Amino acid sequence: MASATVTTTAMVDAAFRRTAVQVKNQGETVFHEGDLVVYPAHGVGRVDRIGPEHFAGHQLNVIQISFAENRMVLRVPVVKSGIAGLRKLATAEAVAKALATLQGRRRTSRMMWAKRALAYQAKINSGDLQALAEVVRDLQVAADGSGSSSSQRNLFELALDRLAGEFAAVAGTDKATQLERITQALRPGAGASAAEADDQPTAAVA
Repeated sequence: MASATVTTTAMVDAAFRRTAVQVKNQGETVFHEGDLVVYPAHGVGRVDRIGPEHFAGHQLNVIQISFAENRMVLRVPVVKSGIAGLRKLATAEAVAKALATLQGRRRTSRMMWAKRALAYQAKINSGDLQALAEVVRDLQVAADGSGSSSSQRNLFELALDRLAGEFAAVAGTDKATQLERITQALRPGAGASAAEADDQPTAAVA
C-alpha cells in the first residue's frame, strides 16, 4: 500500500510539473507592449498587447501586432512567435552591415530566372535584414527600369520597401529618408559592368 501511495504521489507531482512547464513556456516572451517588431511577411509593426485570448474553446497567450502602413492587425500565439519569425528590430550594427552590403558589387548567377526568383523570394520572406540587403543589391535596376523584367522589379521593390521600413524604424525617421539613404549606398556600384560570380558552383545547373 505504501508503495502504491508513493507511486501515485510521484505521478501527480510529475503531472503538475509538466503543466507548469507548459504554462510557463506559453507565457514567456521577449516582447513587450509598445515594442516595434518585424514580422517577415509584413515588415515592421508595433506590439499593441500581449495576453490571453480564446480560440475554439482554448485559451492562448497571443501577441497582437498592428501595422500602421496597411492598417492591419495580426495576432500571433506566443508559443509560435519564434517559428513565425517574429523578431525585434535590428541593431544599429546590423543596419551598418546591411549598408556595407548595399555598397558591395552585385552578384549574378547563371541559374534560370525562375529558380533565382524563388531564391530571392525566400530571402525576402525570411525577414532577415542582411538577406534583404543582398536582394536589393543584386536586383537593383536602372532609374528608368530598363534592362529588367517586371518580376525582377517587383522583387526589388518589395525588398527595398521592407529594408527602408526597418531602417526608418531603427533610425526613428521616415521611410522616404531611408530610401534616399539606400539609393546613395547603391550609387557607387549601380553602373558597374563587372559582376561578381555566385559563390555556389552548383548555381550553373539549370
